[in-house]
Amino acid sequence: MEDRLDTLPRRLLHQAAVRPRHPATREKDLGIWQAWTWKQVATEVRAIACGLAAIGFKRGDHLAIIGDNRPRLYWAMAAAQCLGGVPVPMYQDAPANEFVYVLNDAGIAYAFVEDQEQVDKMIEARPQVPTLTHVVYDDSRGLRNYTGPGFEGIVSYEDLVAAGREHDHAHPGYFDDEVAAGRPDDVSVMLYTSGTTGKPKGVRQTHRAFLVASEGGIGFDALGPADSVLSYLPMAWVGDHLFSYAQWIVAGFTINCPESGDTVMTDLREIGPTYYFAPPRVFENLRTQVMIRMEDAGALKRKLFGWAMGIAKGCGAEILDGKRVSPGDRLAYALGNLFVYGPLRNVLGMSRIRVAYTAGAAIGPDLFRFYRSIGINLKQLYGSTETCAYVCLQPDGGVKLETVGPPAPGVEVKIGDNGEVLVRGAMLLKEYYRRPDATAESIDPDGYFRTGDAGLFDADGHLKIIDRAKDVGRLASGTMFAPNYIENKLKFFPHIKEAVAFGHGRDRVCAFLNIDIGSVGNWAERRGLAYSGYTDLAAKPEVLELVRQCVEQVNAELAVEPGLADSQVRRFLVLHKELDPDDDELTRTRKVRRGFIAEKYGVLIDALYDGRAVQHIETQVKFEDGKTGKIAADVVIADAKTFPAGAGRLAA
Repeated sequence: MEDRLDTLPRRLLHQAAVRPRHPATREKDLGIWQAWTWKQVATEVRAIACGLAAIGFKRGDHLAIIGDNRPRLYWAMAAAQCLGGVPVPMYQDAPANEFVYVLNDAGIAYAFVEDQEQVDKMIEARPQVPTLTHVVYDDSRGLRNYTGPGFEGIVSYEDLVAAGREHDHAHPGYFDDEVAAGRPDDVSVMLYTSGTTGKPKGVRQTHRAFLVASEGGIGFDALGPADSVLSYLPMAWVGDHLFSYAQWIVAGFTINCPESGDTVMTDLREIGPTYYFAPPRVFENLRTQVMIRMEDAGALKRKLFGWAMGIAKGCGAEILDGKRVSPGDRLAYALGNLFVYGPLRNVLGMSRIRVAYTAGAAIGPDLFRFYRSIGINLKQLYGSTETCAYVCLQPDGGVKLETVGPPAPGVEVKIGDNGEVLVRGAMLLKEYYRRPDATAESIDPDGYFRTGDAGLFDADGHLKIIDRAKDVGRLASGTMFAPNYIENKLKFFPHIKEAVAFGHGRDRVCAFLNIDIGSVGNWAERRGLAYSGYTDLAAKPEVLELVRQCVEQVNAELAVEPGLADSQVRRFLVLHKELDPDDDELTRTRKVRRGFIAEKYGVLIDALYDGRAVQHIETQVKFEDGKTGKIAADVVIADAKTFPAGAGRLAA
């Protein structure tokens, strides 16, 4: 790193100095894209920082950031860092009662939020969070009357910035001195873990850690100012903080904030980013939409699409990787690109993408191959909140469908005696906030972080993740049981949205499944199968048979994998409701809370293993308005065909 460019604020000011007129941030508002240059962003950040200082924010204080991806929220994050403070982004879709724990744990006195919805949550949480005294809001719609008793300390962005400019005028050297006082090993952000097995922990990362991760990724994929990113994933997630914040400041490219969550796909097509990240579920949903549209298309279009995809499957990935392909295949692919792949990339908003990444969960080989075969350079990465989302990266020309790539530049990875993936490097967390015990437990005596994932290296040094180490168990027979591995295989099917496998200590594997109502709903409509909602659709015998075919295909694949033939799913059921973060069944990053689900749906697990064909259940659910209700259903339990070891794929 260049001298004195060793903190994120100094990097931001450097971008403003070297490319003042280059667009740094764009936002779509009322259908129109608005842009701010690096110089304008630096000016706004300075005003926000001085405004925070005017209301008492100081070095070491925590600033909660809550809302959708908005330029001012990113700028507020930078402003807090300029003063030596620590931004604490939080998941914007969480209800007020979920905010209470993090607000108290982080000792939040200052919050910067998006709109009336988030202000209302802060007001609701205040009685349980005595430290919370100041709330700044970005969007003022609906907040005109939020003054007087009960609304103390609630101010608009405009008022904060006006106070900041006055403070800056009265103390002209203050801002520059605070930026100069920052050190690379100062904490730059606190990101909370998803809390899969317990209360979330505050992961404290330094400027140095995110600069190392950013520079490593930027150099690896040759990113620069000409690149453009769509920033739409939760700001509280480490991936967004790396791609849309730290790398943005280091590389000097442009981030684009969509108008709303509902317009992301439209905005994606309008922006045409060159650098893109999405979890596997987004890529799966996009492909499902394409397949649904093709099923509804005319016969000629379906035939052309089928021919082109056959060509792409045969040689598309090889052409993308620069490998040798016969002239005939290359000509056929060029025709397919003219009539199908090119228009399809354009519809998906991916016509300009140079690099696309996915992470957070396994991605199915067929899904992975689909995107690469139509010319989209989709790759996998591996990382976590504690590693700045930076451990392994797949290199261009060296992408393997079943691995997450070799260790990223500057990262050391080894496999522990128990199969756990261990990681060491400058991108590791500084500590868990107020949890010295957890910090000590997470790092071994040699400085390696215990990821909690079980994995192995292939012959080329590429890492393959098998499951969470704590989730790997044994069947009653003593053979290995890796539930997440089985669940991911099930979720590779567009008809299956979520899966939870059971089997540790038992004689066989059984599973809960959620259908994808979009995919299965379209399938049902094309067959004239009427339904009134998720519960009704999930109970249809035809849907159960559709899901059975998916389960049996997974069983066929497991039968030929060494040591996994006993992990075939013997019995399954389609849950009567969708697993939901609001019902505490999933984390905000949609990770399964396995223990909670096992306890909540114990009667269904018993029914699976007792051989029952039907089980009645009533389940309490939470609605968006905070009210609760119950869903009752008779859940049908089905048996699935299994295959002898080594014969599954052939039998399938």
